[in-house]
Amino acid sequence: SSLDMASSPTVLMRLMASAYSVAHRAGTIVRNVMTGGDLGIVEKCGPNDLQTKADRLVQMSICASLARKFPRVTIIGEEDLPPHDVDEELIEDGQCEEILKKAFPPQYSSIKEEELVVWVDPLDGTKEYTEGLLDHVTVLIGIAYEGKAIAGVINQPFYNYEAGADAMLGRTIWGVLGLGAFGFQLKEVPAGKHIITTTRSHSSKLVNDCISAMNPDNVVRVGGAGNKIIQLIEGKASAYVFASPGCKKWDTCAPEAILHAVGGKLTDIHGNPFYYNKEVKHMNSAGVLATLRNFDYYASRVPESVKQALVP
Repeated sequence: SSLDMASSPTVLMRLMASAYSVAHRAGTIVRNVMTGGDLGIVEKCGPNDLQTKADRLVQMSICASLARKFPRVTIIGEEDLPPHDVDEELIEDGQCEEILKKAFPPQYSSIKEEELVVWVDPLDGTKEYTEGLLDHVTVLIGIAYEGKAIAGVINQPFYNYEAGADAMLGRTIWGVLGLGAFGFQLKEVPAGKHIITTTRSHSSKLVNDCISAMNPDNVVRVGGAGNKIIQLIEGKASAYVFASPGCKKWDTCAPEAILHAVGGKLTDIHGNPFYYNKEVKHMNSAGVLATLRNFDYYASRVPESVKQALVP
């Protein structure tokens, strides 16, 4: 009956509640690998494209845990890993009760498992992780429906790591379009201030030309797409500008959903939306432009030369 439907958690609610617990476990794995001291670094496509033991273990943990509970969901992870049996210690079976209690928007209630695509970045900011810039590191789980990023989880394993030995490490931020975002304090940059956050390790003339055209008061260079979106929602930056093709769908899916859930906007450098259906190409070849507020101000200042150089 329809009454049962209303009271039993929908697929999206259950998937989000699991993704929250899975991301929380991922944060623990990331910290444990760091404590263990052997990061197991391998180069994928060069010195700025690294993979560590944490990337590998976390992806196995996230993908296997979610696939076990949601076998018909498509799960796409960043790392190309050989299929093998996943250690039971990596499996997270829990669900966040708080999420199951929320009143999810009714437009999601009839979603079927096979209609969802999950985009996983097991360790966003790997280079920063290897260099000890621990607050840059995030674990990203994004959920897409009909090609659109509708929900996301960002775990920040080392949140608070500079607060002293007794500090509780790590936090999990999550959001659903139409419901809101949770786990942080939403803040805006002071009115009239233009602070741009951009790449730390993938800079180029194009990136810098685009930023200077926006005439910013300040430029914050940090690693990780998840981390840059956190800068926007916590009022540390007003725009995330990346005029370069380096970013991938698993970098933007979760952050986009969380940003959109609090009224922000994330697109490519031309202002086109991203699509996250399972057939889509992984590369965001036309860069990224994101803001919490005043999107049009920044979009209108992207130089034509930059737009011509970056083809979707």
